[in-house]
Amino acid sequence: MGEAAFKRAQYADLLGLPPNQVGEIIDGVLYAQPRPAMRHALATSVLGAELGPAFGRGRGGPGGWVILDEPELHLGSEPDILVPDLAGWRRERMPELPDAAFLTLSPDWVCEVLSASTHKLDRSKKLPVYQRERVAHVWLIDPVARTLEIFRLDGDSYRWIVTHADDETCRAEPFDAIELELGALWRL
Repeated sequence: MGEAAFKRAQYADLLGLPPNQVGEIIDGVLYAQPRPAMRHALATSVLGAELGPAFGRGRGGPGGWVILDEPELHLGSEPDILVPDLAGWRRERMPELPDAAFLTLSPDWVCEVLSASTHKLDRSKKLPVYQRERVAHVWLIDPVARTLEIFRLDGDSYRWIVTHADDETCRAEPFDAIELELGALWRL
């Protein structure tokens, strides 16, 4: 017997997910995960609170960015629909927010906070989409391992730049105009 024909997931499939799920479509496959756990939420919230004022508003930093929590991105011709934990666009590329439920302009930076249910998807499926869409910087944060990995697009592929860990204070590109205290991402 022949195999069943592959049916590409549609946007309606995402809309049909329960409210406690985050859905993404990559290469036509629907991926759904429960809302993030508290360590994940803490890391994302603290990082957004650090970067937003300095880079979004120019308070204590250079400004010049639009930084959003969990934006819905529709990228590519048969769009892959991704929801990074945080994403940023340089203001010269996105001077104002479109009046839409999602964005089609690829970000300049994304941050994915890894969890047991998402780390394989983030690394093996989402990273190649970010690469294809020319996202210049990707950060991978692991709140359990207490690490921040920095990747920069170098030609057609990502180059690992550095891994910061534990309670380090660091400067992390493209936001190296300020120091980040990593310990704040792991503990209250």
